[in-house]
Amino acid sequence: MGNDLSLLDATAQAELVRARAISRGELVRAAIERIERLDPKLNAVIIRLFEQALDAARSEPLPDASFPGVPFLVKDLGCTIAGAPYHAGMQLLKELGWVAPRDAYLTTRLRRAGFVLLGRTNTPELGHHGVTEPVSYGPTRNPWDTARTPGGSSGGSATAVASGMVAAAHGSDAGGSIRNPASSCGLVGLKPSRGRTSLGPDLSESWCGLGVEHVLTRSVRDTAAILDAVDGPMPGDPYRAPPPARPFRTEVGAEPGQLRIGVLARSPTEAVALPADVAAAAVHTGKLLESLGHRVEESHPDTLESSEPGITWFTLVSQCIAGELDRWSEAIGRRIEADDVEPANWAMAELGRSRSAPEHIALRESLAVLTRRTVRWWDAGFDLLMTPTLGMLPARVGEFESPPDVPLEGHVRTAPLGLFTLLFNLTGQPAISLPLHTSAEGLPIGVQLVAAYGREDLLLRVAAQLERAAPWNDRLPPVHASVD
Repeated sequence: MGNDLSLLDATAQAELVRARAISRGELVRAAIERIERLDPKLNAVIIRLFEQALDAARSEPLPDASFPGVPFLVKDLGCTIAGAPYHAGMQLLKELGWVAPRDAYLTTRLRRAGFVLLGRTNTPELGHHGVTEPVSYGPTRNPWDTARTPGGSSGGSATAVASGMVAAAHGSDAGGSIRNPASSCGLVGLKPSRGRTSLGPDLSESWCGLGVEHVLTRSVRDTAAILDAVDGPMPGDPYRAPPPARPFRTEVGAEPGQLRIGVLARSPTEAVALPADVAAAAVHTGKLLESLGHRVEESHPDTLESSEPGITWFTLVSQCIAGELDRWSEAIGRRIEADDVEPANWAMAELGRSRSAPEHIALRESLAVLTRRTVRWWDAGFDLLMTPTLGMLPARVGEFESPPDVPLEGHVRTAPLGLFTLLFNLTGQPAISLPLHTSAEGLPIGVQLVAAYGREDLLLRVAAQLERAAPWNDRLPPVHASVD
């Protein structure tokens, strides 16, 4: 039964529970067995809450729970669980034995949907890296090739879903951190619109509005139905995405009509050479979209070819990391020093502290101008943009390590990871990575679709259309619960 369950998405698992074909406890115990069997090879699940999960599985879910008893994992960044260890990838918090004082609003909504939380997944320190290799817990490995990274910063969650430990897991995305691991591990990864999911009560915004939270899944229908469960603002939220006209799950299978779709299938900068397999994946997807009746053109926002998004993102993030270290200093009751964090994050914080408040305000205003320039492309009549998700194939573990004397060197070399993704964290637009292709080596290649702000409905319609036309559910990595 456990192996069979690893092939089912969260929707199918929930249907089994509702049909009384399996109990919630059996579902949870099977997932625990898969984690214990696979995780020694992959290092995805760093905090285990198995006893609490079994207790939760014995309690009655709410009558309208959409995912009763379905096992779920939470990234160790955001989505706090009251009384459970929470380290945000930091060795310091691990050594202190830090536990979260309260549930996040998102945690409450996931529980109300019926999910049973089994534990927390690996993430880089403070989520600041395109790969998941923190000093605190070591590298997470990609089940498609354990010598490679699953990406970051939601790499632990991506590995857990791709290997069949669970059908869905929490992620967050401030520069590509859901879409990057989705592409690297052959998953569906939706970055919702800014303000679609609440970050409260501990945060009003993440990284100056760049960060949002959602999930990694194997199916478009799971991604849509979970978005229904977690959508909506809470008190104190500074942003509020437009409410959907109808439930997101009803968009799966709905005909999108003929859309005008722009395609960028090359590198937008001479500084990054796009691998042939990655470019071919985008070209092939453009032809597939055309065969489905859409108007496909070679076109994209000109801001993708500018260096401004990368500079803006880097500067904002450095300031936000400085602020995070100050916030954690207050929480633990002493000032965090250079030896308490990884060198790259200390270097970022020092850069952030070198900027004045007026400079920060000017940067936020320039971000608004950049957003207006970008969205003009959609206002001119395009419905969607299609690009590769990443500008490279999954990197080898350790490929982006930095020398001690140049702590940000490895981070700078991750530029291909954000080539097509980070602009849309700046603009707040929704974007989804779909696992439509594989490389000659058999590695997953994701393709990204981007919609106008608030138009997740359109993304989900077209994503489901592509899933029907080019299904991926039978593609499994070498390290998977059903085959391992």
